[in-house]
Amino acid sequence: MFDPALTQTMQIGIVVRDLDATMRKYVDDYGIGPWKIYEFNPGNAKDLREYGQPVQRSWRLAVAMVGQLQWELIEPLDNESIYARFLAEKGGGVHHIAVAAQSFDKMLAMEAKRGTDLVLSGEFEGIKVAYLGTERDLGVILEIFSGTPNLKKEPDAI
Repeated sequence: MFDPALTQTMQIGIVVRDLDATMRKYVDDYGIGPWKIYEFNPGNAKDLREYGQPVQRSWRLAVAMVGQLQWELIEPLDNESIYARFLAEKGGGVHHIAVAAQSFDKMLAMEAKRGTDLVLSGEFEGIKVAYLGTERDLGVILEIFSGTPNLKKEPDAI
């Protein structure tokens, strides 16, 4: 047995077709909110890559806390991103789970050694982000960070 590579579940990432309608459903039917809304685009995502290739993508997302766990709703604003392809193939749903890793760099190296794809990577507000292609082993993509994501940027809306 060895020390776990993951120390905490931080977020559930859910891809949706209509961010506004989905937020209303969560608030009205389940009392989940308030939601902070952000738009990501090539202007605020540094070195964005899908499967190692540079890309220019845009999406809207909303985050809300449910206890200690952040829920993230993601609406793609293009037809080619990993989120848009997920919608086309699966119709939406849980896309990834964000976890805290003992070491961002060690986790990346360990998964590269196993042959795990780096599905999405980039830098947002000084924090490196990586989506690991762990669907085959774990049933879902894992997202890891090089630090604690804080989204210091003011939301576009609440």
